[in-house]
Amino acid sequence: MTKKILITGATDGIGLETAKRLHSGGHTLLLHGRNAEKLEATERRLADNTGAGLIYTYKADLSRLAEVDSLAKALTKEHEQLDVIINNAGVMRVPETITQDGLDVRFAVNTVAPYILTKYLLPIMGPGSRVVNLSSAAQAPVALDALRGKNRPLDDMSAYAQSKLALTMWTNALASSHTSEGVIFVSVNPGSLLASKMVKEGFGIAGKSLSIGADALVRAALSKEFANASGQYFDNDKGRFGPPHSDALDDQKCKAVVMVIEELIA
Repeated sequence: MTKKILITGATDGIGLETAKRLHSGGHTLLLHGRNAEKLEATERRLADNTGAGLIYTYKADLSRLAEVDSLAKALTKEHEQLDVIINNAGVMRVPETITQDGLDVRFAVNTVAPYILTKYLLPIMGPGSRVVNLSSAAQAPVALDALRGKNRPLDDMSAYAQSKLALTMWTNALASSHTSEGVIFVSVNPGSLLASKMVKEGFGIAGKSLSIGADALVRAALSKEFANASGQYFDNDKGRFGPPHSDALDDQKCKAVVMVIEELIA
């Protein structure tokens, strides 16, 4: 059965590779990107292939909370139902680390924006729908004031690792608080040092095949092995479910992260 799937950051890297696979399977794709030209090129590229699925495109800068809000409203206005969210978009090294909203851009894009999208879209997701959050092997204890935008400047890796653990933590918090809806929330480390733009910029290396990460995201979106995996962390470096950073297994710490995010978007 084909699904309707939102992919953020779908114009390059793992997002694009995942979109190619899902489109070739006939699934309807809602593709997000920050750049209109790259979005158009991605749509053309997919349409030229053999996939039969419909494609919708959405432009938004996820570092700007107002644009995330507008994106969420547009999606709920245009679609009555959604089967999968793949919160793939992420940043690490950027020229300007503070957003217009006064947040560290890594927390804004990697943690807060996917939370807003997920919260908005949950009402159009039925039992068995999935929220797949792109976590990382890089996870560091979250300084709540850093999440609020008050600890600065953070170095690139510290901000990235904290933002990815914060994402994993709110994934687990929502998995715990939304059991009755039957929506599955999972965090996925797609694989370390894959050949994404982020890895090339951050580490100066070519990286391993993006297909490693795309395969894991497609499995998380569609396969039966994730059907009862809500609140779990899939570590693709090991090829199996496993424990994330211990803070993500602490209910109180997870709730504290959610409370700060709710403060920011109130």
